[in-house]
Amino acid sequence: MIGLIVWLIIGGIVGWLAGLIMRENHGVIGNIVVGILGAFIGGLLLARGEINNAPLTIRSFLVSLLGAVILLAIVNLLRRGRIR
Repeated sequence: MIGLIVWLIIGGIVGWLAGLIMRENHGVIGNIVVGILGAFIGGLLLARGEINNAPLTIRSFLVSLLGAVILLAIVNLLRRGRIR
């Protein structure tokens, strides 16, 4: 149960930071979703799928943040036809 709460909090922080970088606002739930999906994408691209098995480190946090920024860039590209 504690792991799930930590996952949601870190996901929200990662999503919020990615939203600041990409100048987007998705609200609390949207930030959590972006953060968790970003961690998954970042883990697939950079950490060979090991992001969810690793303890929280600066590296795993940055991989999650990069994945969230990539996710928002893809969403912007599909929605608006350009990246901010």
